[in-house]
Amino acid sequence: MSRERTRPTRDETRQRLIDAAAHVFAEIGVAGASVEQITAAAGFSRGAFYSNFSSKEELAVAMLDDHLAVSQTYNRALLARHPDALGFVDALREDAGRDDPLHRNPLLQVELMLHVARTPELRPVLGQHLRTMRHLVGEIATATMRTEHSVVDIEPDLLGIAIVALEDGLRLHRMIDPESTSPDAFLDVLEMLHRLLTSER
Repeated sequence: MSRERTRPTRDETRQRLIDAAAHVFAEIGVAGASVEQITAAAGFSRGAFYSNFSSKEELAVAMLDDHLAVSQTYNRALLARHPDALGFVDALREDAGRDDPLHRNPLLQVELMLHVARTPELRPVLGQHLRTMRHLVGEIATATMRTEHSVVDIEPDLLGIAIVALEDGLRLHRMIDPESTSPDAFLDVLEMLHRLLTSER
């Protein structure tokens, strides 16, 4: 009989380190967290960390990579089920169970982006993430308007730039002044813009 595997695979180790980092970063911040604190939270040694990541900055990029991949898969699947704009926004409002620590903690996502942006050699990677997200969002927004036979003619990538900037800005406002910026502010504004663009009043 074969012995049962007890050691985690490389992918499992990597995921446990990412999950542990999300918890540690959320508790004490990205800049203040050490590799030792992350590995202790994951139950691994420093060796396990450096077998997967060359630095804390590379780990941050990996976390942003994972978030981008999950967002692409999730939003394309959501679009397939809710092809109209308001149905898509309503589905986003009901979204509470996505297994993505950066979706659940926008502050952590912004903090990771700023941390990576402070590393000049990694900034182009972050720029590529931003372009990919803008393209995805613009593609989805255009598809929902096309489903409704909208006559609005907007370049998808330009629409993506506007929507992503709106979401990032409102996330920042929510962190600074939650009393005046509701958790649903972004979705509320999307619905308002939809009414303006499609003349629904």
